[in-house]
Amino acid sequence: MRIVLLGAPGAGKGTVAKLLTEHDGSVQISTGDILRAAVKDGTELGVQAKEYMDRGDLVPDSLIMKMMEERLQADDCERGFILDGFPRTIPQAEELKKLLERLGIALDVVVNLEVPKDVILDRLTTRRTCSNPDCQAIYNIKSNPPTEDGRCKICGSPVIQRDDETEEAIMNRLETYNEKTAPLISYYEKEGLLKNILSLKSQETVEKIKAALHT
Repeated sequence: MRIVLLGAPGAGKGTVAKLLTEHDGSVQISTGDILRAAVKDGTELGVQAKEYMDRGDLVPDSLIMKMMEERLQADDCERGFILDGFPRTIPQAEELKKLLERLGIALDVVVNLEVPKDVILDRLTTRRTCSNPDCQAIYNIKSNPPTEDGRCKICGSPVIQRDDETEEAIMNRLETYNEKTAPLISYYEKEGLLKNILSLKSQETVEKIKAALHT
């Protein structure tokens, strides 16, 4: 499968993408993972990206697209890929379209995960993350809690609530999403690729996406 996952922060894109990789061996790709790997490996593009990140600047689209081009040509993408949270803007979507055409790759579907705002707020305000940068395991104090004393079940480090997962921060993130990323829904609808899916339970969402691939 070759798909793009759209959805607001907290829509569950990462979880759904991971479950989809288990379905047919497609790889999950996010720009965050690509950036971190390139910086860690000290690649030419990684060094350039680090200069922007160290200044607190956004990595420009031109650099991200070069990284995406390299990533999509890696051997593990031959069986398919799931773009998790990319593209984020119309210009990125247009550049991605040009890139895929150049590589001779066609998207199967663009899935927009629809989740009510109250569900997103509940998901994110109850999320906790392992403070160990080498672990970063994700927990939820309701559905998947850490240990009773607030520690990671994997490495034993304290879990924390990220600064961007307070209610005020989440509302700001949703506002930014609606302004910059939500227009992608109309863009991909015009491209004839969009499938809207109500996403409340990850496994059910995966089954809906698999069904959409065969329609």
